[in-house]
Amino acid sequence: MSVLLIGTLDTKGAEFAHVRDRLRAAGVAVTVADCGVVGPPAFAPDVSRDEVFSAAGADAAAVKAAADRGKAVALAADGAAKLAAELHRQGKLSGVMGLGGSAGTTIGTAAMRAVPVGVPKLMVSTLASGQVRHYVGTRDVMMLHSVVDIAGLNRISRAVLDNAAAAMAGMVTARRAGSVSDRSSAPDKPVVAATMFGVTTPCVEAARKQLEAAGYEVLVFHATGTGGRTMEGLVRDGLVAGVLDITTTELADELAGGILTAGPDRLTAAALKGVPQVISVGALDMVNFGPPDTVPARYDGRRFHRHNPTVTLMRTTPEEMDRLGREIAHKASAAAGPTAVVLPLRGVSAVDAAGGPFWWPEADAALFQSVRNWVAPNVEVVELDLHLNDPGFAAACVAVLLRFLGARTE
Repeated sequence: MSVLLIGTLDTKGAEFAHVRDRLRAAGVAVTVADCGVVGPPAFAPDVSRDEVFSAAGADAAAVKAAADRGKAVALAADGAAKLAAELHRQGKLSGVMGLGGSAGTTIGTAAMRAVPVGVPKLMVSTLASGQVRHYVGTRDVMMLHSVVDIAGLNRISRAVLDNAAAAMAGMVTARRAGSVSDRSSAPDKPVVAATMFGVTTPCVEAARKQLEAAGYEVLVFHATGTGGRTMEGLVRDGLVAGVLDITTTELADELAGGILTAGPDRLTAAALKGVPQVISVGALDMVNFGPPDTVPARYDGRRFHRHNPTVTLMRTTPEEMDRLGREIAHKASAAAGPTAVVLPLRGVSAVDAAGGPFWWPEADAALFQSVRNWVAPNVEVVELDLHLNDPGFAAACVAVLLRFLGARTE
């Protein structure tokens, strides 16, 4: 097994050679793949650019002749991703590492996102101090800021690249020595995915403990947009036996333009895969924005709560709650597997309780009634005269999910 070191050897050859040599000095095997198209590689790679572009269904010479940089980067990223996935499938990949600016980061992280969580992934990038959501996606990609441009070796770039090589060597060596857990050696327990927010933590923590006591491994995802997308991806990948979707708050951000949306496909993977799911309405009372001055002007006059200096919460209205209830009902009704919607009639978050800043019974009632109006008969609806964070609510959700999971294994 070896680390796949991937990038453009025509423009950053010295830097790649430096990292390759540091990895090898640390006892780590390295496979260097060249994705350049401008000039000849600075040294002979283990995987040529012809092989990389061929994996993407393209010809390297034709790509160079076309002189379309954007298309070349897209094809290189596609080829790199397919190369990494194939090496992993063959059991030849111990990690993926890249160096670069926007093009190199696009190519390197595409390869990283193509391999499973747990495989070491490290990208040294000029873009690592900014918004990296597009590059990281839903994988465990480590982004290391290069500080200076990756354009020659100097006192700063050497220090950064040396640290990067040492970090990758450490991760690979630890996995090889067995001091880092590996999914292949983990207990063979069925997995339940759950969603949580700070304001739904008591419910989800109680449910997690009950599910673990019942023999399940519970993966809790922070419902911050990325968390929801990651959970949906793992469900689509077939890694999840059941879903406890207590915290569907990302739907509210998608509806009202908040910063924590998981996109329009949220709450669809379990339905399409037929995975048993229990859905609730945790934190649908709120839409997330940044500091107060980032809230769109169209929301002037709305009810707000300052969660902390960088997060401003906006209370959803009865009209918005009605739309959210309809969306949940429609997506739940399309499920191919056992599905229930569990409604906490005394509040949907820690701040939506009697006397709390978002307590608005009329808004919650609009949500609950919309679910009742639009849900199909194949979906079980459970209404509880409890707050979402009451211990009894968590127990009831777990009981329904365990019943669904038990029926699937009988």
